[in-house]
Amino acid sequence: MGYVISGVEKEIDDDGFLLEADLSEEAVNDIAAAQGLALTDDHRTIINYLREKYKEDGHTPNLRNLIKGLQDDGAMPDASSNKLFELFPDGGAAKQGVKIAGLPKPFGKGGY
Repeated sequence: MGYVISGVEKEIDDDGFLLEADLSEEAVNDIAAAQGLALTDDHRTIINYLREKYKEDGHTPNLRNLIKGLQDDGAMPDASSNKLFELFPDGGAAKQGVKIAGLPKPFGKGGY
């Protein structure tokens, strides 16, 4: 069973990632609700960054590059591994954040 976004069921893989990206705001809200996560401004900053990198590069950054990118572009100067895992406790921003952003499964280092 997939996520229902704006009344339409979207297909997911075995790990709960959308098979096709959905960049709507409804996707973020509906997937976050399904994950039991109340979104803050910090969550949205990371989600927007992940979506921008996906649009630019065709994939999302791994955790290390995500932290560096958030720091370097000023979106979140205090970004750290600990902070991102506090915000996204089920796998961190490079996994759970990508899922909530409505993006397909990342295939970074380690093949996750």
